[in-house]
Amino acid sequence: MALIFTLLALTLFAQIEAFDLGQSTRCVPIPHQLSVCHDVGYSEMRLPNLLGHSSLEDEVIPHSENWRTLLQTGCHPQAQAFLCSLVAPVCLDTFIQPCRSLCVVVRDSCAPVLACHGHSWPEALDCDRFPAQEDMCLTPLPKHISNFPKGFPQPACQSCPSVEEMPSLKTVMDALCLNDFAVKAKLYRRRLPSAEPELEVEGKLEFIERGPLLPYSAAQLLQHWLLLNLRCAHELVRPGRAQLYLLTGRARADGTMTVTHFFPWLKKDAHIATAARKWKQHKC
Repeated sequence: MALIFTLLALTLFAQIEAFDLGQSTRCVPIPHQLSVCHDVGYSEMRLPNLLGHSSLEDEVIPHSENWRTLLQTGCHPQAQAFLCSLVAPVCLDTFIQPCRSLCVVVRDSCAPVLACHGHSWPEALDCDRFPAQEDMCLTPLPKHISNFPKGFPQPACQSCPSVEEMPSLKTVMDALCLNDFAVKAKLYRRRLPSAEPELEVEGKLEFIERGPLLPYSAAQLLQHWLLLNLRCAHELVRPGRAQLYLLTGRARADGTMTVTHFFPWLKKDAHIATAARKWKQHKC
């Protein structure tokens, strides 16, 4: 999963630069292993592709895996279409490239995710490289469709929140008083790469303090936060069996949401359970 955070430009620039749209190609079925390009509306792709890859096993499939984690963040509704138009172009009489405008909207939404992990949008995918003619290329949707309702807090890229095992009762109560929401969540991190997201919120959240969160979207919001702040999440969530945590956070004036505390909710820790029980009657 972490391969997405390598510098893609090193592998893509020369291939896009050198690829000749007029060269001879062949149509092949999209292989099962190319799972990032499943459900794109067609079943055959051209080789070589628009990145100049001619081998499925040695080039197309390994390079496509570099993008999996970025796509799983849901950074833009057409990120998959943009990627797959390059990796697995539809088998028609001619190559259908992504329009420059599609590149721009995907870049503007997904580049901040890369930036959160210390990387910039690859120079190889400079949007000026793609055609401007809207009728000869893959166009963007009329508008960006958000994963969350209007006015709902959006996950923010942030520094890692504090983590404290076996906190005192006062520490937990202070965290509850100083934040907008608090949830009990079971978080799961896979040990091995998978077609599913590496980190997941397992089951339903239990609200200690709901604040601005909506019950039907809060778990998705938290999972999005974990994937956006992946390096931080690797420090907070151990791989293997799902673990319980008490998370507190704030909704900021700019419409974003940050997580401020991660408390591992251990069976032997009575203070967190006591704080959760007393919270409704507590006066800060």
